[in-house]
Amino acid sequence: MSYCKQEGKDRIIFVTKEDHDTPSNAELVAEDPDDPYEEQGLILPNGDINWNCPCLGGMASGPCGSQFKEAFSCFHYSKEEVKGSECIDQFRNMQECMQRYPELYPQEEEKEDPTSVVSDSATTADATTPDSAVASESDSASSVSRPETDSTLPKDG
Repeated sequence: MSYCKQEGKDRIIFVTKEDHDTPSNAELVAEDPDDPYEEQGLILPNGDINWNCPCLGGMASGPCGSQFKEAFSCFHYSKEEVKGSECIDQFRNMQECMQRYPELYPQEEEKEDPTSVVSDSATTADATTPDSAVASESDSASSVSRPETDSTLPKDG
């Protein structure tokens, strides 16, 4: 015979081999949208924001949680032609708060474009000879903007 044991919010059910031999007569219960343990997405079925959604990465809590909630709510419920255009002040408040806690909200540094690093170092290397820098720029520009002459092309005359 099976029996149950309650441990906190969990209910542990022990079953016997005989319990598994008979088909289940369990009835499925409709999902309760108010169940705090039920996995929900970012937007609840009633249209509200699920502040407990793991997809928010904890942004709704912490020292800037209220500013985040104000900004995100403003954007979510925005009816403007450009969605969220009326929320600039709320996002600015949130950003200012996050800047006060850099250890909790690290700022992503802008990644440099690899081509800009090369061109910067090339300009620095050529700085000792300004004429060669100008010549190399004009040479590379001409090779990009004009097609190479091809001996297979028909020639006038």
